[in-house]
Amino acid sequence: MELKSSILIKLLIVQYLSVLCLSQDFDFFYFVQQWPGAYCDTKHTCCYPKTGKPAADFGIHGLWPNYKDGSYPSNCDPASVFNKAEISELMSSMEKNWPSLSCPSSNGLRFWSHEWEKHGTCSESELDQRDYFEAALKLKEKVNLLQILKKAGIKPDDGFYSLESIVEAIKEATGHTPGIECNKDSAGNSQLYQIFVCVDTSGSEIIECPVLPKGRCASNLQFAKF
Repeated sequence: MELKSSILIKLLIVQYLSVLCLSQDFDFFYFVQQWPGAYCDTKHTCCYPKTGKPAADFGIHGLWPNYKDGSYPSNCDPASVFNKAEISELMSSMEKNWPSLSCPSSNGLRFWSHEWEKHGTCSESELDQRDYFEAALKLKEKVNLLQILKKAGIKPDDGFYSLESIVEAIKEATGHTPGIECNKDSAGNSQLYQIFVCVDTSGSEIIECPVLPKGRCASNLQFAKF
């Protein structure tokens, strides 16, 4: 009986380790930034962070490990919980560049915890918790989407711009084709909502996307004011 129990425990350990290794094996990251004007200008409500209304700029949504077939791992390590002490030195930058717009109003910790536990834990083979959040902040500096679009004459003025011109502006600036996700406001207008760029597994270099997300965008998009 004791021998059977020992064998069973060993099998469970091997199974756990194999699942953990598999879940942390990924091909690339999606680095996702969202436009707050589109998030708030829908049928859904939005709530500003407790620190106040964010700047009129793209905010980080997440850094998401992905597979080349379009699928992705999630919640890879239940034992690795979000620890705000790990990012204490990054907090002011996080509040500025990675604000939460969900309701009720918050200090962002719930949002960041969700992103780490769902996505970040699946990249622990490459990045620990502090490195994960720091990598996203550095990517935000590297890919200044608002500056890129404004330089191309595309401004958040409630005007409509072609999907092609938005993609081309970002491609020209980064050297790679982005993914575009849209939503609809209460009037049914297709709006520029999220922009995906692909990043290597180190979380530092922009690469060509192995697969682009399906954005369901119209040919002309509204760039909402915020």
